[in-house]
Amino acid sequence: MASSGARFNRIERSSQSTERNLVELHTIDPLSDRRWDDLVARHAKASAFHQRGWLEALACTYGYEPRVLTSAAAGKPLRDGIVLCLVSSWITGTRFVSLPFADHCEPLLNDPDDFPIFTNWLRAACDRQRWKYIELRPLTLRPASCDLQPSRSYCLHKLDLDQSIERIFRTLHKNSIQRKIRRAEREQLSCEVGGSHLLDEFYRLQLITRRRLRVLPQPRSWFDNLVKSMGDKVQIRLARKNGTSIAALLTLRHGSSVIYKYGCSDEKYHKLGAMPFLFWSLIEDCKASGVKQVDFGRTDLDHEGLITFKNRLGTTRSTLTYYRYPKPESAELASTWDSPFVRQICSILPDTVSRAASRVLYKHIA
Repeated sequence: MASSGARFNRIERSSQSTERNLVELHTIDPLSDRRWDDLVARHAKASAFHQRGWLEALACTYGYEPRVLTSAAAGKPLRDGIVLCLVSSWITGTRFVSLPFADHCEPLLNDPDDFPIFTNWLRAACDRQRWKYIELRPLTLRPASCDLQPSRSYCLHKLDLDQSIERIFRTLHKNSIQRKIRRAEREQLSCEVGGSHLLDEFYRLQLITRRRLRVLPQPRSWFDNLVKSMGDKVQIRLARKNGTSIAALLTLRHGSSVIYKYGCSDEKYHKLGAMPFLFWSLIEDCKASGVKQVDFGRTDLDHEGLITFKNRLGTTRSTLTYYRYPKPESAELASTWDSPFVRQICSILPDTVSRAASRVLYKHIA
């Protein structure tokens, strides 16, 4: 992180008034400027991905440089901000992303009409710094007339908890979800909820799952740093059968919203219904603790099995679209990391080799 100050000081000095000199934009470091914490705590559109802990974990694990673009001058209260990370890679190029490995990251603006002001600044910075691209991952704001173009789209599933727990259970698919929850109860599966003390078993299951999906696993340090930085905002749920860990979920909390971020399981035990069991445990606990909404995260559009599973949890489905400048080439949209050859290699790598590869390569994927 030694180069962070010099790199972004050049950007700050190039900040200019935009929109007929009505607004001047500035960049700040959200890891050292407590005004960002205050904005995230009070802004209705903020999520766990905006929290300092998520940004710290990105910086500590991958060396990404987080910055916030805001209209607030030094010493003034923060009223708005878009948080991004500079990703510098000799493999995949340098780009400004909001935010790496986050399913979504809504710009924290008070007036949607300000969005073009911010995107114009980002486009100018991208051209000036010769970054490969900038990418925004908004939930609701759309960069109309800002020269940001759609790059990738996903399904997004959310579950509102504003009804009784009995009614929520009735919305679950009878055969695929309700029946499996009852099966798990008959099998006397247990559920333990915690943090760092469950990481070893969680990561073991994560390695099993990533190999099954034929994708590179995240480095173990990512989860260590995430739990260390976000503290009790991170929760691991672990299902066991006769003491053997067979499935796990990792969730993030911000205010009255919980995001399901990672799930993993041992397929030898799938017939026991451990994943539906864990999701129902999550829903019950969220309802009891005053959570208003569970965000089940993004899903690739071609992952029909996972989309169907999330549909059957009683969720509401929508489309989540990422935007880039410059306009992405069509060839860019099919990631090298997702090629059949790479998937085949990932499926056969021993755990020790896979973990070593993840430490070296995963930072280049964001």
